[in-house]
Amino acid sequence: MKNFTILVASTLIITGCSSNTDFNGDKENTEEEEAEPVAGDENESREKEEETDEQAVEAPQLNEKGELMEPESEQVLVNREYRLPEGYEPEDLTVPDIPFSFEEDHPKKQIREPAVKPLEELFDEASEEGLQLYAISGYRSYDRQEAIFAANVAEDGEKEANQYSAKPGQSEHQSGLAMDVSSPSADLALTDEFGETPEGQWLKDNAHRFGFIIRYPEDKTDITGFQYEPWHLRYVGKEAAETMYEKDQTLEEYYGVDE
Repeated sequence: MKNFTILVASTLIITGCSSNTDFNGDKENTEEEEAEPVAGDENESREKEEETDEQAVEAPQLNEKGELMEPESEQVLVNREYRLPEGYEPEDLTVPDIPFSFEEDHPKKQIREPAVKPLEELFDEASEEGLQLYAISGYRSYDRQEAIFAANVAEDGEKEANQYSAKPGQSEHQSGLAMDVSSPSADLALTDEFGETPEGQWLKDNAHRFGFIIRYPEDKTDITGFQYEPWHLRYVGKEAAETMYEKDQTLEEYYGVDE
């Protein structure tokens, strides 16, 4: 009888251990299954992050007059739809230490302070590579642009003038962030031919490294609303310039207002 009791007890103990082992094993497997990531969820999360990045740049805001509310922004968008205020004049205009195509003092030698050093560095590197760049025209006031546009209309008519000239408030030169440049290889002229010169080609490939863009590319005239201007440098800051260069974007496309 004693032997029978011991045998039954031993059997119960062995059976209990086996059940416990099976249960723990099932629990571990369940935890592993719950921890496995779902590929669909990962892809969806990644897509949402990419969408957020693409939507990070908000279009400039306009006031009730249709004028830009933050004209002092280095990335300000200026075109026929986004106009600078009539009385806007940058407070930090400075003359950079670069070669100009003329000797006399003139407001068009000026550019805003944030763009001064980058522009000087751009000119210095071009010179080191044996290229000759000259600044032609920088800052231009609202009143000055008004006079220029009126003269162009008188000569060519408003429809034609609109293709190559900006109305007052629509010119980037008023922002103080633009500088027209040329070279002796283009007779110091602001013409399409400048884009084919060694200087023009170098600017197209390197301006972004200094925070500048070629504002009016040849193949984007329907987006910018202006004719091709390989001479027109616009400062937007290095990060924005590199983004636009890598994505082959105009400033309109950068803000998503190109449609």
